[in-house]
Amino acid sequence: MTNDNPTGKKLWDGRFSEATDAFVEQFTASVGFDQVMADQDIRGSIAHATMLCQVGVLSEVELTAIIGGLEAIQAEIHQGIFSWSVALEDVHMNIESALTDRIGSVGKKLHTGRSRNDQVATDIRLYLRDQIDIISRLVIRLQRGILALASQETATILPGLTHLQVAQPITFGHHLMAWYAMTERDYARFQDCRARLNVLPLGAAALAGTSYPIDRLLTAKLLGFDGVAENSLDAVSDRDFAIEFSACASIMMMHLSRWSEEIVLWASPQFDFVDLPDRFCTGSSIMPQKKNPDVPELVRGKTGRVYGSLMTLLTLMKGQPLAYNKDNQEDKEPLFDTVNTLRDCLTAFADMIPAMVPKRENMRAAAMRGYATATDLADYLVKKGLPFRDAHDVVGKLVGVAINQAVDLAELSLATMQAESSLISDDIYAVLTLEGSLRARNHIGGTAPNQVDSAIQRASVRLDALDQQVN
Repeated sequence: MTNDNPTGKKLWDGRFSEATDAFVEQFTASVGFDQVMADQDIRGSIAHATMLCQVGVLSEVELTAIIGGLEAIQAEIHQGIFSWSVALEDVHMNIESALTDRIGSVGKKLHTGRSRNDQVATDIRLYLRDQIDIISRLVIRLQRGILALASQETATILPGLTHLQVAQPITFGHHLMAWYAMTERDYARFQDCRARLNVLPLGAAALAGTSYPIDRLLTAKLLGFDGVAENSLDAVSDRDFAIEFSACASIMMMHLSRWSEEIVLWASPQFDFVDLPDRFCTGSSIMPQKKNPDVPELVRGKTGRVYGSLMTLLTLMKGQPLAYNKDNQEDKEPLFDTVNTLRDCLTAFADMIPAMVPKRENMRAAAMRGYATATDLADYLVKKGLPFRDAHDVVGKLVGVAINQAVDLAELSLATMQAESSLISDDIYAVLTLEGSLRARNHIGGTAPNQVDSAIQRASVRLDALDQQVN
């Protein structure tokens, strides 16, 4: 970063009698991180200038000069040749100063009718709106990967777990569709957040509006906002949209972390349910046999980072009186970090999930080891007229017998089972198969393979519709 303002001349220092302390200058500067909003700042400035021209504050010639200057500055930023100055504090003043250097005193008219307070509030909303759109497309790409894998595994038997103990048989496709259901809610939360943040603060100026004849509705239209913030105090000091985004991101990261935990377990020799391609793993510097699932482990770890950013923003805002306070400079780094972390994690998962290779025989064998069809036996007895609590007791005793004999329920003799209940007949063996257990749950949301396939088809239709909206 080059300091191209060696004199330390500020755009606001008219009433000051001494220069800013060198440490304070560094301490209060934000240009080192808020320059990522340069595109949004320039977009907002072009819309603001266009509005000022429409209401007669700027001439057409002045507007043309301002837009041309801003576009030239934007090109320099994209090329990496723009000179950022810490002395100019932030992205806004750097761009405004460069504009004045480029086009002369006309550049000084750009800030008419606005303040850095409403300018930064607008920039953050524009930035976050852009990022939500990028994140939404990443979520859709992840969903495509989940559906692609699930569609291949609608009949692949997997032990469904509670308390990490074998509970009932499900299919791998059904399990993946549980992940998919989480992403649908995540996507909806981001869209709700986007709708609430899509309100224009510009025009609130420092905190009380402006005496210039501005047209806020025109500016909102130019920038694609759905409306304008109706209270100038709230417009410049509100950051709950950033907190809401961080909350949405935290929930999505929580989901990714839960999946990560399952993938780490599944990829371990103790489970051995899936194989992760080598490109998503790393080795050990000392143990040559190791293949570590670093991608899901790191996503699991980065979840805490996103949670921390949410708590930072909540803590940042909790003690602030109206209106704007310098505290709000601290909103950007945790917000930017959350955006970058979530985007990286979604990219990793969108690549990794469809590349996972299920080990179907191992999944089936694990389902066989845990008496997963015990509930089916209880249901069988209930259908024969036995009260459920009595049926539960009968099956519990039969599970105990099977444990002692080191066999599955389906391997118990008919006589052994009839010793506990005369209601049991030889049709029980069809009930006690894993496939029979799956087929028995033939309803929307159930584990029957045809129901899983139908769920995938419905999800695909919904996803196609979302894809058209986003693109």
